[in-house]
Amino acid sequence: MVVHAVRGQVVITNTRMSFGTTGRIGVGLSPTGEGNMWKPLNLTGQGSLAGRMEQNDYMDLLPALHFTPMLNGKDSTNVTFQVRLGMYAANGQFMGNTGTRTDGGLTFILPETYIEARNILGSRWSAWVGVRFRRYDDIHICDYFYFDDHSAQGAGVSYKNTELAMYMPASTDSYPYNYKVTVAGATNPVIRQRQVYVLEHSIISNNGNTLKLLGEFHHVAASSDSASMHFKSDNGWVIGAKYNNAIKTRMPGSFNQFAVRYGKGIANGGDNGTTYTWSTYGAPDENGKYTNAYSFTTVEHFLLNLSRKITLNGYGVFTQSKGGASNDNKATYFDGSEIYNRKTDFVVGMRSIFYATNWLHLINELHYAVRKDGSNPDAAMWKFSFAPTIAPLGKRDPWCRPHIRLVMTLARYNDYAAANHYSPWLQINNKRWGTYVGVKTEWWIF
Repeated sequence: MVVHAVRGQVVITNTRMSFGTTGRIGVGLSPTGEGNMWKPLNLTGQGSLAGRMEQNDYMDLLPALHFTPMLNGKDSTNVTFQVRLGMYAANGQFMGNTGTRTDGGLTFILPETYIEARNILGSRWSAWVGVRFRRYDDIHICDYFYFDDHSAQGAGVSYKNTELAMYMPASTDSYPYNYKVTVAGATNPVIRQRQVYVLEHSIISNNGNTLKLLGEFHHVAASSDSASMHFKSDNGWVIGAKYNNAIKTRMPGSFNQFAVRYGKGIANGGDNGTTYTWSTYGAPDENGKYTNAYSFTTVEHFLLNLSRKITLNGYGVFTQSKGGASNDNKATYFDGSEIYNRKTDFVVGMRSIFYATNWLHLINELHYAVRKDGSNPDAAMWKFSFAPTIAPLGKRDPWCRPHIRLVMTLARYNDYAAANHYSPWLQINNKRWGTYVGVKTEWWIF
């Protein structure tokens, strides 16, 4: 299909249309839970940190068009138009529940729609614009994109291993990023827009090891909706480094990843299993600003393919964050509510995969998680999962998908977590032990 031609020299042709999908879906219950109702076992505020064997249903569909311009008969720019349609079941419902047509049920999102041009006309320059998942290494067993998750709307340009991008993430759900204006007698919500400028540079060694350096600057402008409500402008910044190291083992694919990141001011975000630096944590100071806010995160993640019989995948995450207010416990937010202004997360875990046969993989996971909000005592949890898994493609590989799993999970909470309902499970169950049994599938197909 010819899209464009100039004097018979440059022809852009649709050489490929691709379609991909990722997701998880299944059924499950809590044998010892209220009415056997399933609820997530992980600690409140940590999302899928500590494992996601019991995760809600979700599915992504990824259609894309790929174009290759022809310059004097030679391949040149690679152009991609990518769309992602996401669907997930809210409130713990199954995706096929008849009630998912109601508010709070089955939810549709469009997290990607963008154009990217790579190696423009054979050069080392690339560019993109739109909304996309800009995220790279993750702790897969926790779905935790821990260092450079810049999934938002924006634009970027890169040369070789250096990229400069600008993002404009926004929220119409909460202060201080929305306010109301009255125009021609009608009151409408508008966005107080944040701007995030990101500079990334990767240093790649001859043996393939990579050191990635990260710098960010955040700015949010002043705004007001009336004489009594005024938001001051505010700023923040981020620095960080991530090292990816290939490890030689009997089977290929082993690695070690280590990352450290520090955010200051309004760029101290990262909570509830996400690592967005623009999701500012905590309360502002008496001037309505986050000048003294900060967040420090370090992550260790490794995978060892020890033999054709066993793979080990382990991780550790430590995060400490403080808001702009001087209080270590709770402080007043913009809307007058009292929220925690300091928190600490510490989570470690390990997955082992024993390849009983090419198609039967026995997965074990053990996690230990601690959450401390304000000056509260530690809320802690141990969690163990055992998941006999059918891998129908028959590969002894930790990334072989799809999976069909029988999942059995047991969690034990400490006294403070149990007494203060520090997980969705504990919100409806006054018990120290949490349980889950289910049959799940996980896939990615491209």
